[in-house]
Amino acid sequence: MKVVACIISSIGLCLILVAIYAVCSLVRKNHVAPIYVINLLISDLIQFCCLIISVAEQKESHSITLKVGYFLYDVGLMASVGFMVCVALERYLVIARPLWYSFKRVIKTPVVVCVLVWIVPVFISSTFWINENVSAIISTTYLLLPLPLLIFFLGGTIRALSASRVPSDEKRRIVGILVLVLLIYTLLFMPAVIWLSGVDNDISTNLSFLFLQLSPLADLFLYVFMRKGTIDKLLASVCCCRMDSNVSSRMDSTYISSSTV
Repeated sequence: MKVVACIISSIGLCLILVAIYAVCSLVRKNHVAPIYVINLLISDLIQFCCLIISVAEQKESHSITLKVGYFLYDVGLMASVGFMVCVALERYLVIARPLWYSFKRVIKTPVVVCVLVWIVPVFISSTFWINENVSAIISTTYLLLPLPLLIFFLGGTIRALSASRVPSDEKRRIVGILVLVLLIYTLLFMPAVIWLSGVDNDISTNLSFLFLQLSPLADLFLYVFMRKGTIDKLLASVCCCRMDSNVSSRMDSTYISSSTV
């Protein structure tokens, strides 16, 4: 686990800095600030830095630096979950409630939401110093709440696609982001929720921590899906692969029939 943490943190720290720079360049080009994505990347950066601290200070189990690193790691982890929900909610409103989203789209609202998303994890992580059992219950509840919300946002977006006037390429990009957020949460965060719920053994503990360490790397794919034309290129490559397989299967069947004759 220590070697894996070193590899993930070294690779992820470089990639997250590149992703933050790339998102800032998108802001300069489009004049629209993806504030939730930027905060999500900042929370991922905090996780990588704290992961490095935990590896470096692992021998000193009672050091203040290690305790502060664990505290900030928990804050960054729970904040990343909150900002994933914010990204999904924003994409849902673009499709399902476009008029409300356009009128309510002021800079004050996302700033207030971001402040709340950062404050709540700080409060939850602080409860660990008061009572570990209470902290585990609150953390489990907090990490479990996004599941019905993400499913609702994805389902509501798919239902509202036909009536939406958003361009088709933007629709595909929004649906791709929502599917990606739901997959990241389900595959990487749900094992930790199961572990916090009481399934405690060596395998579940190692797997849950491994998946949580991989979650910041998975968040980098959100930047890829934010770029225009990414979904179209993926769909085009899939269609080309299907066409190639169909052509090859037809050629094989033609060859078999001609050889039989």
